[in-house]
Formats: sequence, C-alpha cells, structure tokens
Amino acid sequence: MEVVVVPTQAQGSELVGKAIADLLNRQPTTVLGLATGSTPLGVYDDLVRRYEAGEVSFKQAKGFALDEYVGLPADHPESYRAVIKREIADRVDFEPGSVHGPDGWADDIIEASLGYERAIDEAGGIDLQILGVGNDGHIGFNEPISSLASPTRIKTLTMQTREDNARFFDGDISQVPTHVLTQGVGTILRAKHLVLLAWGEGKAEAIKATVEGPVTSMVPSTALQLHPHATVVVDEAAASQLANAEHYKWTFAHKPAWQSI
Repeated sequence: MEVVVVPTQAQGSELVGKAIADLLNRQPTTVLGLATGSTPLGVYDDLVRRYEAGEVSFKQAKGFALDEYVGLPADHPESYRAVIKREIADRVDFEPGSVHGPDGWADDIIEASLGYERAIDEAGGIDLQILGVGNDGHIGFNEPISSLASPTRIKTLTMQTREDNARFFDGDISQVPTHVLTQGVGTILRAKHLVLLAWGEGKAEAIKATVEGPVTSMVPSTALQLHPHATVVVDEAAASQLANAEHYKWTFAHKPAWQSI
C-alpha cells in the first residue's frame, strides 16, 4: 500500500486526475471503477478539465459504478445511475452504453448481482477503481462484518450510513433507502489498481484503521492492505491520526521520477 499525503483536497484530486488521464492515454480501452458521494467530485472535475483541454479521451473506455440504491426510483436525481451521468459520464466523451451500474430495479436482485459480476469480467476487469471510505471503514456499501471475499450483492445499510447520506436527500433520513446493490470487497480487490481518497478530519479515524490497523471485516477498507497495488490519497486533516505520516510523505517525495501512483 502507498499512502500519499497532500496539503489539500484540490491537490489530491489533481494528482489522481492526472494518474487516470495518463492511464487512459497509455491504454485508451481502460475500464474505470467509478465511485459516487462527495469525495471523488474533485477528481471528476479535474478529468473534465483535462478532457475539455484535449488532454484525454474516454471514447474507448468503459466505466462501472460501485453501487446502486435498491427501491429508489430510477429517475430519482440521487440514484447512482443519475449521479454518475451528471458528475462524469455526460461531461466527457464516453460512448453511449459504455458506463454501467448495478441494476437496483431488477425483479431478480440475485441474478442482477451475478450479472454485474459477469459484465465486469467480460469487460476484462477493472483497471483502476476509485474509492471513498465511510467513517466506519465501509468501501462501496460493504458495511462492517462484510466478507472480505464478497461478490456483488444486496446489503442493508447501517443507520450511520443512512444518516451520513441524508445530506443528499434534503437532510431527511426517511428518504434514504435501506438497501443497496454493491460490488463486494472481493469484487473490488480484483481491480488492478485501487485508489482510495479521503478528505477532512472526519475521515482521520477511518484512515488510521485502514492503513495502520489490523485487517478485519469490521473495517472493510483494511482489505486494501491485501492488494498488490493500492494507493491511499489523503489531505493533511485526514492523515492527522496516522502514526507514520512523516514517513509516508518522505517516501512519496523520494519516489523515482518515472514512477506514478
């Protein structure tokens, strides 16, 4: 695992945006794993800026969303299908039908989960997966005690997660669905490169557990410690509880010039 501590969220977003643009330029058929929530929005804005400047194209790329609410109307502005379209897919030149998400509206949720796993595999697997992390260490919507080998499946959200997400529903927790379809921890770990982002002091405890704590299903994000190419990008506030923050900074500052994140 590589831990990159940057002074600000904007600098972290630019760093990750550049890494994704470089990957797309080397490999135009890249398959991206796309996260929702507020954490990756700066990365998406950076990628849109690069696209508008003619620095990168998504025309041959594909995207797979991490998760989707179950039971939320498909046309709801906070469905993750709508969020991904609004924040990145419709702002660049992804081909129609090249960005996919779990089918939270399927009559057969189990088959929808299996079908999503197959779709990722048939695309050749995810090359770079963007991740955020919840205050309790959830990635995707893999809440505490999720199996670290889990596939895409239905999950019940914790009250804490529903309270955290109420900000997207006018602060009304009653509007936040109880269930989601999410890529499992095992699905996430199959991606070739994991990039987890965290900003602000509110994520400091989760980042400490993720990076320096024991691997445990109680903190699903600790599974990144098992991955051969996992990068954690945090601002100073999110890094504030890391015991080895200065070492991570020194290591990043002394990387070979040719080595990206």
